[in-house]
Amino acid sequence: MSLSSRSKILKIRKHHVWLTVILYLLSIVIVGALLLGGSEVVTGYVIEEKSQNEIRRMLLLNSIIQEKGSTDIGYSDFDYMLTDRDGKIISSSGFFDLDLDNPDRLIVESDTLRGISINEDSDIDIEALEDLDNYDTVNFYKAPGEEFLSVEDGSLQFKILKFLRSKRLRDFDTKSDETMSFPFWLSVENDDGSTFYYKAQIILRVHDIGYVLGFFLIVAFVAVIILIIALIMIIRSFRTQKKMTALVFFDDITKNRNWTWFLVKGRQILKRKKNAGSEYAVVNLVFANYRYFVICHSLKAGKEMLRKIYEHINVGLSKNEICAHSTSSNFPLLLKYSNNDELTARLEKLVAELGSIDSDHKFAFLAGVVRLADVRDDAGKPVKRKDIDLDVEYNNASAARMKLEGSEESGIVFFDEKFVEEQKWNDLVSEQSLTALENGEFIVYYQPKYDPRDDSLRGAEALIRWDSPKLGFVSPGRFIPLFEKNGFITNIDHYMVSSVARDQKRWLDSGFDCVPVSVNISRAHFIENDLAEQIRDLVDKEGCPHELIEIELTESAFFDDQKSLLTTIGKIKEYGFHISMDDFGSGYSSLNSLKDMPLDVLKLDAGFFRGTSEDGRDRIVVSEAISLAKKLNMKTVAEGVEEKSVVDFLAAEGCDMIQGYYYAKPMPGNDFEARMTQKYRAGLRGDNMSTPAES
Repeated sequence: MSLSSRSKILKIRKHHVWLTVILYLLSIVIVGALLLGGSEVVTGYVIEEKSQNEIRRMLLLNSIIQEKGSTDIGYSDFDYMLTDRDGKIISSSGFFDLDLDNPDRLIVESDTLRGISINEDSDIDIEALEDLDNYDTVNFYKAPGEEFLSVEDGSLQFKILKFLRSKRLRDFDTKSDETMSFPFWLSVENDDGSTFYYKAQIILRVHDIGYVLGFFLIVAFVAVIILIIALIMIIRSFRTQKKMTALVFFDDITKNRNWTWFLVKGRQILKRKKNAGSEYAVVNLVFANYRYFVICHSLKAGKEMLRKIYEHINVGLSKNEICAHSTSSNFPLLLKYSNNDELTARLEKLVAELGSIDSDHKFAFLAGVVRLADVRDDAGKPVKRKDIDLDVEYNNASAARMKLEGSEESGIVFFDEKFVEEQKWNDLVSEQSLTALENGEFIVYYQPKYDPRDDSLRGAEALIRWDSPKLGFVSPGRFIPLFEKNGFITNIDHYMVSSVARDQKRWLDSGFDCVPVSVNISRAHFIENDLAEQIRDLVDKEGCPHELIEIELTESAFFDDQKSLLTTIGKIKEYGFHISMDDFGSGYSSLNSLKDMPLDVLKLDAGFFRGTSEDGRDRIVVSEAISLAKKLNMKTVAEGVEEKSVVDFLAAEGCDMIQGYYYAKPMPGNDFEARMTQKYRAGLRGDNMSTPAES
């Protein structure tokens, strides 16, 4: 899983939890609104039912009085007042002083009541009074001493409810433990201009209050259940998020922290304000022997060893330092340090301890290091590392460590400006290589090979140089290794074969006594099944005889696909080309390579001739190698010879050719032409010793 994918998982989990929290808070608001709204609906319903009865009673009482034309209705159960068109009191159930100039006040001076009784025998059309909308205007009064309200067009109920909802409980008249009453005045104008005022009361009994409380309890119970469920979901979401985070950060091999955790935690540490003044180092530590350890033991044992390594590293960490396990046998570390010497000493000590972590094995550990200096403002004050990219820094540490790839010994490499400049150079070379090939910037140099017995010219090796208008004259040691890594070396192989074949054809046509010239073919090129055909076609295109081209391969190529290699070599020989093995003795020489491969020339590595051993063991080895080559019908070439004593020794042992500074350095084609004009160079031995060139 990529870093971006892991980061998305963490963000999704966090967003999911906060979404649940938001939904929980929203549910609280909704439940609260339901409680408030529901209470108003239920309370309003109860009050509306009560007020409807009072309104009907007022209208019925007014109709009775209007029909009988009498104010003596025989009962005092009701408080009412009837006024004429001018506001004069016609009758009342007490004494009232109504100020018509100030109609928003109604003063009750006496509670003396008279009322009427309505029963089933009454000749009043009760059904006709059910429709309250028949009355265009009904006036509504609050309790005595409060403002006057007018309600029109059948909206009386709404106005009553609005008033009652705003009424405080202490304003109610509690007549008993079982009831609560609230008085208010209603009025209606008659056709004759008279106005009938009626004192109404809403009486809430115990069972009415019980309905309201019951509703509240039911709604509250449902609300509590909803909130509990929502709370459980939040807790589960947080727990799930925690488990997901632990899963994303978990390394199955070490049973501890992984690369994702290292990135997240490392960024947090580096961006903390309190760590702004601290210097940190990002380290890519690799257990170099891991694959071989697994091969020799088991994958299970390898994982246990990685776990043991992680625990050892982790024990030595201080606060604000972290370690994790990354891919394969990689361990990313974030370490604090005070100076470079202290950091180097600490890493060397750690690598040494890990190298001996198992008493039965000696391990190699490779470390690439990037130093993160503290960031300071213009005043020299440390500031937070806001833009730190730990992923990039670790990649730089890994790139530095790659310089030790293939090493069998522990080592530490620091990523610094020198390393950056080297990488920039490599990028520049890679970018310019194809253009250089197309523009003919690569030049073929020739280093002659002489017979040490008579100093006669017997052959040459083609070597490449790069004369770049942009980069200058570049030696092969600066670009050949890079081309071997990026694969461009195969293009160089083709170029060299074609160039040498072209030169040989030109020299042959010019009447020169041409000698075979060897061309190096890279190890990577031998994996191509049609390599022999490629070489044949390139040489044939230039018209050069095949016997004038010798194909060189390194001894290391034999350790690749031997079957494919032997097949290719066989085809090359069938096409009439000679085959030589370069640098024999430079690596882990195998007699099988001499036994199995049909070689024509064996080139002894220059290492045989650099210095002499006191007991002469080096000369014994060279002598036996020359003797073995002769028995296998192979010619021998000694490389890197610089001293006359060595030439004399090789001549005595029967070495066929010598290639080295003693005779000549590598030279351009024109200079090599001059060499070919003289078959023997006896009088010019060592003529180029003063300025030896690179081979």
